[in-house]
Amino acid sequence: MFNSILNNPLAFMASVFILSLCIGSFLNVVAYRLPIMMRKQIEADYLDINDQPQKETETFNLSIPASACPKCKSKIKPWQNIPVISYLWLKGKCANCQTEISPRYPIVEFITGLLGLLVAYQFGATIEGAAALIFTYFLVALTLIDLDEYLLPDSLTLPLIWIGLIANSFNAFTSLNDAVYGAIAGYLALWSVYWLFKLATGKEGMGYGDFKLLAAIGALLGWQALPVVILLSSAVGAVVGLTLIMTLGRDKNIPIPFGPYLAAAGFIAMLWGDELTQSYFQLMGIR
Repeated sequence: MFNSILNNPLAFMASVFILSLCIGSFLNVVAYRLPIMMRKQIEADYLDINDQPQKETETFNLSIPASACPKCKSKIKPWQNIPVISYLWLKGKCANCQTEISPRYPIVEFITGLLGLLVAYQFGATIEGAAALIFTYFLVALTLIDLDEYLLPDSLTLPLIWIGLIANSFNAFTSLNDAVYGAIAGYLALWSVYWLFKLATGKEGMGYGDFKLLAAIGALLGWQALPVVILLSSAVGAVVGLTLIMTLGRDKNIPIPFGPYLAAAGFIAMLWGDELTQSYFQLMGIR
């Protein structure tokens, strides 16, 4: 059965879509719980360093406690947690207390499903496809967390670098040599911008997580893709930032997370990077 799915493009894409919907549901949990877990760990480390007694707390991780309504605390049954479908069936409300459920949950699930479908269509059942799917799921999680917390956790960005390097040890997207230099160049590119901006203005223009995310993109796609990724992410970020300031009156001093733009640019480059890179080199007059 497994081989028949892999050898049937339609069955493979449908399977990836369903899998990605389920992964999207899990990514909602990751985006909510991982920052809380990090804060709890920081608090525990602080108490430990200062020899203060730690409070006894209930286990809290990505799987415990079970998902529940934040208002009435009723546990969510398995049939109430089917991606997208359960939300529509419950009409966007808790089955017990009728509290409104944020539409973000089904939106993230559906978008993750669509992104997985795009990857499956572009790469098929290949090593590239497997690496691209894993990379996509990480990018979705990082985007959600950065939008909420202005944070790109090391627990996600650092494994992503290794995923890119391991994938390219099999020449998935580029050679391992280009992948290593892509990781180095990706990190140093934004690290240099960070310090130039800080020396010029005395302010921090971005976080270290952005360096690591671009390093991960460079590790997957190679150094050749970095100019297009930086150009795309910077252009979109500038347009969105100016739009928010001009139309919504957003304070220009309020920071805008750069991670989502890097993630979007990395995803686009992953799917259509060769075409974009060739167009960029032609535009710059490079053969």
